[in-house]
Amino acid sequence: MFENSSILITGGTGSFGHTFVPMLLERFNPRKVIIFSRDEMKQWEMAKKFAGDHRVRFFIGDVRDKDRLYRALDGVDYVVHAAATKIVPTAEYNPFECIKTNINGAMNLIDACIDKGVKRVVALSTDKASSPINLYGATKLASDKLFVSGNSYAGGHETRFAVVRYGNVMGSRGSVIPFFMSVKDQGVLPITDERMTRFMISLEEGVELVWHAFEDMEGGEIYVKKIPSMKVTDLARVVSPDAKHEIVGIRPGEKLHEQMIGAEDSYYTYEYPEHFKILPAIHDWSADAARIKDGKKVPEGFVYSSDNNTEWMSQDDLQAWIDANREKIGSI
Repeated sequence: MFENSSILITGGTGSFGHTFVPMLLERFNPRKVIIFSRDEMKQWEMAKKFAGDHRVRFFIGDVRDKDRLYRALDGVDYVVHAAATKIVPTAEYNPFECIKTNINGAMNLIDACIDKGVKRVVALSTDKASSPINLYGATKLASDKLFVSGNSYAGGHETRFAVVRYGNVMGSRGSVIPFFMSVKDQGVLPITDERMTRFMISLEEGVELVWHAFEDMEGGEIYVKKIPSMKVTDLARVVSPDAKHEIVGIRPGEKLHEQMIGAEDSYYTYEYPEHFKILPAIHDWSADAARIKDGKKVPEGFVYSSDNNTEWMSQDDLQAWIDANREKIGSI
């Protein structure tokens, strides 16, 4: 579907963009890929990796600036919305800034995509948007709701919106694996809680989920990939088998376990071989055969969280992943 098309990715210099763009260029032959972000230095560094490829363009801008979005979206067919203020403590201490980017920015993008005739938009979400307990999660839940209702807001326009939701991205900047690797020589690894679990997904799997959403969407779906869980203590043992564990306690706004589908969503959730799909509660879209396709309704009260998962990543599997990706861990 991306052959000879123009694709724009907001926040494109982040971890997701660094994986999405080369995979897109290799798998498809897009006419143009536009990296839209506000950090000129990150764009400068990223541009070096694609020097000589006329398909990759860079556009300085902020999703808070609707006028700039209108200019950037001229002639664009598809959009991936990856821009966000996402560090939990940063959001707690700078709540207005988080809201401006994650909520107001989403509203700006929805308006601009409809008015500029973009065909399809996929927004990246997070496990923290499911039953949120921190501001970041609350703003992403609001953003998810905006993109779902954007399909109704579009009226007679053809623009369609969907959301993908996934948990801890292995090896991304600021995540637990590169953090543990950076402090392991001290002989002590700080553990929030011995019971803590996390979902484990690679950036490549995240990209594949976005592509599936583009292909499958009718509008308003939230896609949740089936991925394995892992105990944080087991992860620590892989990174540094001999290090001692120091229990430091849960930080403000942090959950013991990640959750991607809450019990309240179970009434509208369908299961597929490799993912779940939360359908919109509005307009009876959750009963729409075109959106359900061959899905199987999950039981009432179903919860998909990292502690009740049926699939778990072994220490050997994680070690194999680290060995294969060591050079890029924490660099994107």
